[in-house]
Amino acid sequence: MSRSLTPVNRVGVDERAAALGRRSIKTTAKREGIKLATSMIDLTTLEGSDTPGKVRHLCAKAVCPDPSRPEIPSVAAVCVYPALVGVAAEALRGTGVQVASVATGFPAGQTSLDVKVVETREAVAAGATEIDMVISREAYLAGDDARVAREIEAVKEACGDAHLKVILETAELPTYAHIRHASELAITAGADVIKTSTGKSTSGATPGVVLVMLEVVREHLWKTGRVVGVKAAGGVSNTKTALHMLVLVKETLGDDWLTPDRFRIGASSLLNDLLMQYAKLDGGHYGRAEDFSKE
Repeated sequence: MSRSLTPVNRVGVDERAAALGRRSIKTTAKREGIKLATSMIDLTTLEGSDTPGKVRHLCAKAVCPDPSRPEIPSVAAVCVYPALVGVAAEALRGTGVQVASVATGFPAGQTSLDVKVVETREAVAAGATEIDMVISREAYLAGDDARVAREIEAVKEACGDAHLKVILETAELPTYAHIRHASELAITAGADVIKTSTGKSTSGATPGVVLVMLEVVREHLWKTGRVVGVKAAGGVSNTKTALHMLVLVKETLGDDWLTPDRFRIGASSLLNDLLMQYAKLDGGHYGRAEDFSKE
């Protein structure tokens, strides 16, 4: 099936994204940036070896990332597989930290729509307040936009009151024009948030990809007044990259978007780096990796 794509100047996007990445963030601004980035994290564990104990430990860290520094906020959400949603929901009850679950045959999305809908409903029933779904990339790459939209709409309905984050898996999309088009398609079909990657592919939230998605969200806001969030996931593993993301958001969408309600960072290892960088600002030396739990 053929589709018409709006051209995107890759060189221009990459140059702007790189220029914004060269902004210098020092001392007080860096300290506040680290706290802000922490508050935006979807702290994630998506391994076949995940256990209830590991998830409970992760939830405790999500609520209080560094007990020695109470000014560091809780993260935005904990993201787990559907089978462990109940464990996370119990551990996070009353804390304000959201329970997110991947669904719809994550990460490949190669299951039937009926299975995707059932999995979503079961995750929400178990306590998930946010669902991260993957689009059917084989349908998208074949030009079957109608099927992609239909599946997003069905999953959105199955979410009920839970927020829907739609994962584009940008590493599998050929060009920025495709990323732009897939972003528009997901938003039109009902996504509350558009997300870069599953974190399981070769690349994910590159600055150029995130900038393209932020610009789509900006244009949608101008046209409709509707706020759609963005989640950068896949490869945001250190403080420098996370702060670069915050600069991209600020310069593209403004200060109003510097909130966990509108921007998220999907990560497993980022939080420890943020905590170590904060410790250096706080005491003049890096915290030791062993001072922070790995989960």
